[in-house]
Amino acid sequence: MQDKPVALVTGANKGIGLQIAKDLAAHGFIVFVGSRNLEHGETAAKSVGADARALHLDVTNQPSIAAAAERIRKELGRLDVLVNNAAVSHAGKPGRPLEDVAKSGRATVASLDEVRAVFETNVFGVIAVTQAMLPLLREAPAGRIVNVSSGAGSLTRNADPTNPHRAMFGVTYSASKTTLNAITLAFALDLESTRIKVNAACPGFTATDLNNFQGTRTVQQAAGEPVRLALLDANDPTGTFSNEDGPLPW
Repeated sequence: MQDKPVALVTGANKGIGLQIAKDLAAHGFIVFVGSRNLEHGETAAKSVGADARALHLDVTNQPSIAAAAERIRKELGRLDVLVNNAAVSHAGKPGRPLEDVAKSGRATVASLDEVRAVFETNVFGVIAVTQAMLPLLREAPAGRIVNVSSGAGSLTRNADPTNPHRAMFGVTYSASKTTLNAITLAFALDLESTRIKVNAACPGFTATDLNNFQGTRTVQQAAGEPVRLALLDANDPTGTFSNEDGPLPW
């Protein structure tokens, strides 16, 4: 057991996840850079700094998750922060225009295979990783779980007829983030008697390969709220959904 706090960021070899890893390292964390491709993770870890360690982690593969948890246990003995960042927006070929992704996710035409594939990463992957890492989080003085969600999953916002983006709400990506919000609250309620806090962050419409770089925010801006939630103190809340401007409606 060592003194520096320990963090794991899933999907941290690029985009928002990589920036979150860099920011946590700057706050004094040893950061495990989770990546499906270990080589990509190793390259990313070098860019994070000396306190970063590449970790092979496929959130859709249970043996990979178990091996990652075991490695963290053997090397450092605890986990202070888990950031569930890994996500996909669709199951098609990379580079699909955002408009095409939105159309294919409409409830009346969506492919069940694609819905299942998106939920496998964005929903089931989060449950599996969180459950596997909980014993390590319990070993920390005050564990923090941050789920990187999206305002696109807000039922309240999408039920508002004045919301210009509600036409984008579908049964794949958006619904997966709605479900992720429910999972966040479920874990928060189940763990509210412990020192572990569970919250969801919306990074905003950020330019990453998730949206074919059509987003309008930088990864530096996007990482701000997840990192804030990772650093909450004992008096801060659990079971919340927020962005940099404050609470968001579920």
